[in-house]
Amino acid sequence: MTRHTPAFIRARDSNLSIRSMAMEQAMMASRASPVANDGLNKVDAKELKPEAFTKPYCEFMTENPTVFHAVGYFKEKLAKAGYKELSHRDSWIGKLEPGGKYYVTRNGSSIIAFAVGKAYKPGNGAAMIAGHIDALTARLKPTSTKPGNNGYVQLGVAQYAGALNETWWDRDLSIGGRVIVRDPDTGKTTVKLAKLDWPIARIPTLAPHFGIGMMGHNNRETETVPIIGLDNSDVRGAATTSSEPPLGGVGSFAATQPPKLVKLIASQIGVQDYSTILNWELELYDSQPAQVGGMDKEFIFAGRIDDKLCSWAAFMALLHAKQEEEEGIIKLVALFDDEEIGSLLRQGARGNFLPLTVERAVESLAARDGKTPFGPGLMGQTFANSFLVSSDVTHAAHPNFTQTNLAEHSPRLNVGVALCVDASAHMTTDSVSMAILDRIATLAGTVNQRHMIRNDSRSGGTVGPMLSSAMGCKAADVGIPQLSMHSIRATTGSLDPGLGLKFYKGFLDNWEKVDKEWRP
Repeated sequence: MTRHTPAFIRARDSNLSIRSMAMEQAMMASRASPVANDGLNKVDAKELKPEAFTKPYCEFMTENPTVFHAVGYFKEKLAKAGYKELSHRDSWIGKLEPGGKYYVTRNGSSIIAFAVGKAYKPGNGAAMIAGHIDALTARLKPTSTKPGNNGYVQLGVAQYAGALNETWWDRDLSIGGRVIVRDPDTGKTTVKLAKLDWPIARIPTLAPHFGIGMMGHNNRETETVPIIGLDNSDVRGAATTSSEPPLGGVGSFAATQPPKLVKLIASQIGVQDYSTILNWELELYDSQPAQVGGMDKEFIFAGRIDDKLCSWAAFMALLHAKQEEEEGIIKLVALFDDEEIGSLLRQGARGNFLPLTVERAVESLAARDGKTPFGPGLMGQTFANSFLVSSDVTHAAHPNFTQTNLAEHSPRLNVGVALCVDASAHMTTDSVSMAILDRIATLAGTVNQRHMIRNDSRSGGTVGPMLSSAMGCKAADVGIPQLSMHSIRATTGSLDPGLGLKFYKGFLDNWEKVDKEWRP
């Protein structure tokens, strides 16, 4: 299939040029967030202005640094949009109906939301978008207290995926995550989200005067240990903190953590009895806010773009998706944890979260219909009528390392999503799914780019192959381009969140129509 030329791109775009769109963004950013505008559920995707979503995306990135905060954000948006939460522990029979909107979470770090078409019949398919919301980070070790070191208070952390690389040096790091707390009065255990709003940690480099290189030759266990404070009590001859009673009592979880950090986290979540903190999952994150940059504000600079970019765009597309009387499919977005480490846990894409959710939804809807028996045949029919868009960020063409770019296959920023192809099937895209999504782009008023790696490069992976093979549905891999993947700070285009949302909304709104064009 012929790659679109720059002239064709300009003709297809609703604005005069990419530059004029980026300049317009500054004015649009001052307007109210479009997410709260119910009227957007009634407009076509091609009517959406990508620049209107730049500010909401940057705010999301700054305010929700961890996977737990991201799920909390999505739950809040869904509740406001009328989605009902489902519990894994309960039967769903009798709780789902055509026209209903629902969501379910797993582990507090993965979430699936779906809207059932008002004209849904058992056996109809689903338009699904799947991605991940975990990102490279450094998590506190079970015992994060470390011995004093030349007056520094240090923190024991462990890398998640490829974190603690060279880009983490000399960054302003803060701490956030979830805390497990028991109520001493009721005996109930709850989860509270914590996030310190200032940088408290730093991994210092060694000055070049010492002749030791800082790029690629460092021990991540001994030389990337964050400093979080100072304690010079041994110099002053005062009693050291080790002689004080441990917070929470001997044997408590709090006693294994830096005392001042325990106090900060406890204060942040409103806990006074440190012994009630049973455990936590806290991590370091770059505290610098997401922000626009470039001469015309055509870039977004942010941490954790991989992949709170495609995931945000996909979820917002679901909230903006149409809800027409004649629609007969399920529109669904699934965001997973643990993609960066192989997706093998129950909250990962290799678990049964998505197939089981679809199965239970179909079971409930079939029971309400009362005409179609539920079983493997109905599920096979459902998946055969479905399409999965596997959505993960992809590599933009690089300006300085041009030897890594593949001619005609390296996408640009602020143009549109890229259909990602891999000859060795690390991606799900094939000729059929590319043709389908190019048709979607035409209906959505967007441009599909192409991405493929060079033969002398190594391909990454996505959740697409594991999910499409588990369900047997048609699928394609779609990515929003970015620079500096797996750096603590990365770059995308300021229009790209909106362009992604525009495409994903076009897919959710038009899959049923396009699918009929492929039927005999």
